[in-house]
Amino acid sequence: MTDLTFTIRSAKTDDLDTLNDLMYELHQYHHHAVPEDFKSAEEVQQEKSVARYLDSPDCLVLVLTVDGSESSANSIVGFITAQFCELVSPISRPCLVGSIDELFVLPSHRQHGYAQALLAQAEHRLTELGASQIMVEVWDFNQSALNLYNKEGFFSHIHCLRKKI
Repeated sequence: MTDLTFTIRSAKTDDLDTLNDLMYELHQYHHHAVPEDFKSAEEVQQEKSVARYLDSPDCLVLVLTVDGSESSANSIVGFITAQFCELVSPISRPCLVGSIDELFVLPSHRQHGYAQALLAQAEHRLTELGASQIMVEVWDFNQSALNLYNKEGFFSHIHCLRKKI
C-alpha cells in the first residue's frame, strides 16, 4: 500500500468530465493493445458514458482522490465501475452478483495500492447490496489486471475461447 493520503468516495455529477477523460484513457489502452478487436476511445466515447452508471440504482462508480481532497475533481486518479444484478441461466443456479466493468488508475499513480483499494471498496459495497459473488472479464493481453485480480482472490471459472476464421 501507499503512504500517500487518499480517499475513495462515490462519484458525483461534477466528476463526469474527469471520469470521461479517464475512461477515454482506459479504452485507448485497450485499442492500442488489440486494435483489431477494440474500438477506438473516440468510438467508445460516442456510445458509452459513465453518466449512465450514476443514473442507475444498480450501478456504482467510485473514485479515488489523492491528498484527501474530496471536493476537487482534478485530484481523481482512479475509478471503478460496477453493476449489481441477478445472474440467471438455464444451466446454473440463480445468483446475486456484482460485475466489475472498469477499473483504472492513472499510470503515474500506479504501484501505490490504489487499484486494490478501489476493488476492496467496490466489493464491500456490492456485498452490502447482497452480492455473493463478484465477476470481472479481463482480456489475456492485460497481464497487470490479471495479476491484480488473481492476487485479490479471483479465479477462472469459465473459459471463453476464440478462433478467427
